[in-house]
Amino acid sequence: MTSAKRWLLPDGVEEILPAEAHKLESLRRQLLDLYESWGYQMVITPLIEYLDSLLVGSSHDLELRTFKITDQLSGRMMGIRADITPQAARIDAHCLNREGPVRLCYADNVLHTKPRGIMTSRVPIRIGAELYGHSGVECDIELVCLMYETLKAVGISDIHIVLGHVGIFRSLLQEAKLDEDTEQTLFEAVQRKAYDEIDEILKNSVSEKELCQMLQRLSRLSGDETILAEANEVFANAPASVQAELQELVEIVEGVKQRLPDIVLCFDLCELRGYEYHTGIVFAAYTPSYGRAVSKGGRYDHIGEVFGRARPASGFDSDLKVLARLSSRVFERRAAIIAPGDGDVDLFALVKSLREQGEVVITTLGDDELSEQHRQELNCDRKLVKRDGKWVVDSL
Repeated sequence: MTSAKRWLLPDGVEEILPAEAHKLESLRRQLLDLYESWGYQMVITPLIEYLDSLLVGSSHDLELRTFKITDQLSGRMMGIRADITPQAARIDAHCLNREGPVRLCYADNVLHTKPRGIMTSRVPIRIGAELYGHSGVECDIELVCLMYETLKAVGISDIHIVLGHVGIFRSLLQEAKLDEDTEQTLFEAVQRKAYDEIDEILKNSVSEKELCQMLQRLSRLSGDETILAEANEVFANAPASVQAELQELVEIVEGVKQRLPDIVLCFDLCELRGYEYHTGIVFAAYTPSYGRAVSKGGRYDHIGEVFGRARPASGFDSDLKVLARLSSRVFERRAAIIAPGDGDVDLFALVKSLREQGEVVITTLGDDELSEQHRQELNCDRKLVKRDGKWVVDSL
């Protein structure tokens, strides 16, 4: 690479300049304060750790997104975290070892081998909340509401929350008793919503007519709140497990609507995102100004087993960079005060006092006067001047 191109960064890797960094950090602080007000305690997880620990209980997709390197001390394979949720689950199961519900939150960089979509970063800042130790719908209700409040606090409008339940599809597949290859083929077709393929696979593989129709209808159950009423009709004669999972979803919807009457809820009962590890409800937030989910979450009750302690769990996370891009909030930099590079003891005392009061005070370097352009770059609107033997703040 020639010296002229040393400033180039890898695709999907970007620098964050002062104005954007100020907005990101302001949003990060605000959201962590929001989570703290709900009782969520912040954790900071390792950027890198042994691969067999980092990927335990995670999906194949996460493994593909994880950078692998060799530890020069032990010779073992290590991974740079691509997700924080499994690490937070380990903290709950192995490190904290508390009996009651545990609420954790985090905000930190992760690294992906490839971007997840067009114009997405390979170094997102994941910010999220996880709740461990409660299997009831109250846990899921709280997290859906907190995810919604997260987006409202950021200043994102026209939010649509899409709910699903992977347990319904899983229970129907268990009843159908498909072989592994057929199940995988059906799963892939359902993810693509390839309805003709779905119908053909079911026609050739599921002999029980009513069960076949349930799986066909399930793949098409997406839309507004009328979907729940339609689902109750479709699964009127479904196995008890399916009816219980559908009732669980209904209770979550009722709880969310009670707390947030104006929330817009939609449904996709065949949303299979995270199917390998999600065990119940899945939820995601969308807004028309962005082509992908701006936040995603769900229940993943079994992930703690691999760390020696199975605990019910549910959570969500977002990419803070995406939230900042979509945010309508404006975070103005505080105007600064220019202080001369004078060795006056009284000046030092005043500068210290002003900074303790929250003011930004920038001391000039040397005897040079700041140009108008330089003052604008530093966002200075006042200066310290000596008047009648005393240092005072004067406007520029």
